[in-house]
Amino acid sequence: GAHDPTPPLATANPHRTTYRTTMACFKSTYADELVATAAAMSVPGKGVLAADESTGTIGKRFDGIGVENVEENRRAYRELLFTTDGFEKYCSGVIMFEETLFQSCKDGTAFVDLLKSKGIIPGIKVDKGVVPLPGNTRGETTTSGLDGLGERCAKYYAQGARFAKWRAVLTIGDALPSAQCLDDNARCLARYAAICQQNGLVPIVEPEILTDGAHGIDKCAEVTERVLSCVFAHLMTHGVMLEGMILKPNMVTPGSQSSQGGSSASREEVAAATVTALRRTCPAAVPGVLFLSGGQSEEDATAHLDAMNKGDQQGRKNPWTLSFSYGRALQTSCLKAWLGKESNVAAAQAALLRVSEANSKASLGQC
Repeated sequence: GAHDPTPPLATANPHRTTYRTTMACFKSTYADELVATAAAMSVPGKGVLAADESTGTIGKRFDGIGVENVEENRRAYRELLFTTDGFEKYCSGVIMFEETLFQSCKDGTAFVDLLKSKGIIPGIKVDKGVVPLPGNTRGETTTSGLDGLGERCAKYYAQGARFAKWRAVLTIGDALPSAQCLDDNARCLARYAAICQQNGLVPIVEPEILTDGAHGIDKCAEVTERVLSCVFAHLMTHGVMLEGMILKPNMVTPGSQSSQGGSSASREEVAAATVTALRRTCPAAVPGVLFLSGGQSEEDATAHLDAMNKGDQQGRKNPWTLSFSYGRALQTSCLKAWLGKESNVAAAQAALLRVSEANSKASLGQC
């Protein structure tokens, strides 16, 4: 029996039909919906509002403006954000904290229904926060929340959520992030993403490398490339369908305590380093890359995004939409205008609209 060099294609790989079945470890009944949701979240000119501050974190924001951290104030503030007239022109989705997903406007309209009526996709933060990484002597963290995640996702889908978010946190330092920390966080992100897709939710995969540290932009670039390539390797292992997910990475910037200073790298340098890192690590199948603001000023977050979308000297186009999923960089001016007062709601909404419009233009490279 001479070896036949060309086996019939039909049997070469019986599993290789379409990307929907090869990319996914499950033949998800949600495959088409996941692709459609992720595409809607990746429309150029729109971004995602991160309004998923935990009760503790929103308390810090409220402290800054002298507002008491009670449920009614949290509800009233989120209603202010979601009822902003015209916000839907610049916003494709909103990430909510679990409490908010089940809340309603003063007039009784469920937040989920309000958002859907504006064509804004409701999303939910599903992780349970960062915890110390067991056995790690360098103070690194992992993210908890995998236990019972499938059941929670099913409940959130039933409530109207169509995407989810999970945040992993990594630190740059001498020999940091460690292999243990990176491997653990990448694996958790990948398992979260697979569980979300099984339950009809588009996973936002967020490996945030903190700006803390005195490192320069080159070090941040090197670590960002290492982190993203590890994350995508694990996503592949877990059979995550890339067309039905969103990446939410940090931008590549100098460390906040760097001699280069947070803003000493030019905006063009930040844009070039960030796009280069993504080209090297993020497959073109991912429809959208929605950056986190990571404590950048409103102005810097907008300018960096604009520079990335203006393109490079060679005029090369990016395969994915580059837009925003900002929290503080969309809400800081809004909170300062509001101060917890009903009489300031219109002014606060105007501030939100102004910043959202600027980032919308930046996502088109039109600032």
